[in-house]
Amino acid sequence: MDSLYVVVAAGAMTAGFVQGLSGFGFGMVAMSFWAWTVDPKLAAAMAVFGALTGQLLAAFTVRRGFALGRLLPFIAGGLVGIPLGVRLLPHLDPLLFKALIGGLLAIWCPIMLFAARLPRIAVGGRLADAAVGAVGGIMGGIGGFTGVIPTLWCTLRGFDRDVQRAVIQNFNLSMLIVTMASYVFTGLVTREMLPLFAVIVPAMLVPTLWGTRVYVGISDLAFRRVVLGLLTVSGLALLASSLPGLLA
Repeated sequence: MDSLYVVVAAGAMTAGFVQGLSGFGFGMVAMSFWAWTVDPKLAAAMAVFGALTGQLLAAFTVRRGFALGRLLPFIAGGLVGIPLGVRLLPHLDPLLFKALIGGLLAIWCPIMLFAARLPRIAVGGRLADAAVGAVGGIMGGIGGFTGVIPTLWCTLRGFDRDVQRAVIQNFNLSMLIVTMASYVFTGLVTREMLPLFAVIVPAMLVPTLWGTRVYVGISDLAFRRVVLGLLTVSGLALLASSLPGLLA
């Protein structure tokens, strides 16, 4: 049991810094630690709880680039997607899900990272943004991965770093509040989980605040590289944790 607390704390510390720096990614990074030793349903609940805590911290420390008109379509779509993700969670093969998400990130993000010029998507408008938000909501209901697809989408939209972070940060915050409430309402969060939740908060507090301070000092290009690099590493970690089980 002691080793479990160490793993949970290490995952929360690393994921907290990443979320403070990039505005997203807690669930992906934490899962790369927790997937090896923590039951998938417990890990999903902890990932949502930790991501929500980190977003609340970040919301009070980084508030640049907020534009309600850009944000609302993502939130509207996400609110539709979350119940679908929550309903899928008990019936989902967690290894297959992680492998699919990891494969997407491990292939697509390096292409974007090393491209001289990224293609920019200007079509679809708010309807496309809402559809992307719905996908983020479904992934949030499954395990706190609300920011993955919306982050890739905002990068392809060509948003500058402050606008992109504001959209993702506030979208994630909205989705995670609803997802956590859904977990509690449906009984996915139990009293037995509370001691591990209590480990996550102090472990991630300082790293999250440190990450927000680092963010303030970096350029748009550096931010894009950080985001895509983190997504690539997270994808590889998810593949490494899921493929052995799928191939066994």
